[in-house]
Amino acid sequence: MGRSHHPRRGSMQFWPRKRAKTNLARIRSWKTENKPKILGFIAYKAMMSHTIVLDNRPKSLTKGEKISIAATVVDCPPMIIGGISFYKKTESGLKKVKSIFAEKLDKSLSKKLSLPKKNIKAHEYNHDFDDLRILAYSKPPKAVGTKKPKMLEFALGGNKESKLSYAKEILGKEVQVMDVFEDGTTIDIHGITKGKGFQGTVKRYGVPIRHHKSEKTKRGIGTLGPWTPKRVAYTVPQPGKMGFHLRTEYNKQIIKVGAEGKSISPAGGIHSYGMVDNHYMIIKGSIVGPKKRAVVITQAIRANKKIGKDAFQLVEMIR
Repeated sequence: MGRSHHPRRGSMQFWPRKRAKTNLARIRSWKTENKPKILGFIAYKAMMSHTIVLDNRPKSLTKGEKISIAATVVDCPPMIIGGISFYKKTESGLKKVKSIFAEKLDKSLSKKLSLPKKNIKAHEYNHDFDDLRILAYSKPPKAVGTKKPKMLEFALGGNKESKLSYAKEILGKEVQVMDVFEDGTTIDIHGITKGKGFQGTVKRYGVPIRHHKSEKTKRGIGTLGPWTPKRVAYTVPQPGKMGFHLRTEYNKQIIKVGAEGKSISPAGGIHSYGMVDNHYMIIKGSIVGPKKRAVVITQAIRANKKIGKDAFQLVEMIR
């Protein structure tokens, strides 16, 4: 007799199961802010560790006690504001009308895009626009070992006039992570997962291993579908490449934003990473991706209001 409960294999929420185009996540939605500020930052995953924190959650069973929680350390080198992109609203959404760049740009930026020979200065731009975003690039730390900078357009908070004045003010300057985030902030993590290579249906979709007397295969599906319609449905679990997917983790919390990265690095540096020489963040729990991979940290788009900023206070970090 067959089983009465037989759920489908593999979540349709993550369809199509295709690999990301680049190793830096794209951002489709931004939080609305009244204050003119950058709404995201590029960081690099360094290591996971255990932290001893003071539990300040009002309804926690361990309120006022020291507890141990898992945490991730991300390296946050400064971002350089390289340009401003202006957009106009159309029937199909926002359309870019013009981009202007800073007077002095890093030479490594030419590996990512073709820089204009003649640049329009920010104070000379008088055309009408509906929205703008800043083009920021992060020079990777020495431990990551890549020459190309990570570059992304970031949204700004505030109205149109305050966005423009703030963008002109920071154009060509460095922005530190402390200018964007503070201790206890609720954030979203956008990143690319670890690549797993070509995998079968058992690992890729969670298909059960078949009985030992089954024909032909044990770690495979029993059928590709019915005779009619005479085609294989896209929902049928099949082998293929797994991992390196774009994923977003909502409502993570920053335990601490630090300025001296070497103080949290163990003696001899972090395994498979090196020393954290820049500013850093300690984030509660794990985050997506392997070591050295760039992640985009943004303001939480649907923050949990029950999580207070002083929920956890760092006491000690176990290296």
